[in-house]
Amino acid sequence: MSEHTLKFYGDELAQLKAEVSRMGGMVEAQVEDAVACITRRDADLAQSIVGRDPKIDEMQRDIEKKAIKMIALRQPVAQDLRRTVAALKLAWNLERTGDQAKNIAKRALILAEVEPITPMTRAIDRMGRLVVARLKESLDAYAASDLERGLAVWRADDDVDEHYNSLFRELLTYMMSDPRTIGACAHLLFIGKNLERIGDHATNVSEILHYEVTGEEIDGERPRWSSLEAEGLDGGDV
Repeated sequence: MSEHTLKFYGDELAQLKAEVSRMGGMVEAQVEDAVACITRRDADLAQSIVGRDPKIDEMQRDIEKKAIKMIALRQPVAQDLRRTVAALKLAWNLERTGDQAKNIAKRALILAEVEPITPMTRAIDRMGRLVVARLKESLDAYAASDLERGLAVWRADDDVDEHYNSLFRELLTYMMSDPRTIGACAHLLFIGKNLERIGDHATNVSEILHYEVTGEEIDGERPRWSSLEAEGLDGGDV
């Protein structure tokens, strides 16, 4: 491969990474807005989030096409191959994160029409702020190829799980004490699960970054244990 070809491919990789980072910025804004539309009971903002989701889907498809074309035409090896595959994996995780934000916004539209449960809304806000911070840190780590910063997000994965477990039990208490809150609490529970999934995707970003840079998986299992999963109360994908 000539020096000119190598430089051209390097430029293509840099452009691909920049596109993933732009997609990450849009998704990060979607998640932040999704949390805000819950706490502010803002139906217009929720509608805006739903309306912006197709653009994220389009970006994911575009990155996927470019990455596959690069692999087919350039036949990269070693770190160049890992960087290309990382872009594919990150775009998929970001698209799923955008879907989770859209799901939160759809439930926000319903909650805006019912009596608020202020203490639980505040709990959602706290968890949401934590998840947004985790997502931002992992995406910034990817953009800067900062391995240690990414590992810090990976090590803190269980913080989000602890928030979700606490939220789950608080919501159960509300529903048992006042059956009239069951509908709203169910929506808040699904919102909490969406946020927990977004936290998982932020951790995935850190794992993908680690493999891209080192060529190795992170040693050990994720530092997380959901007691709800152990009890069979996790709820699965929502």
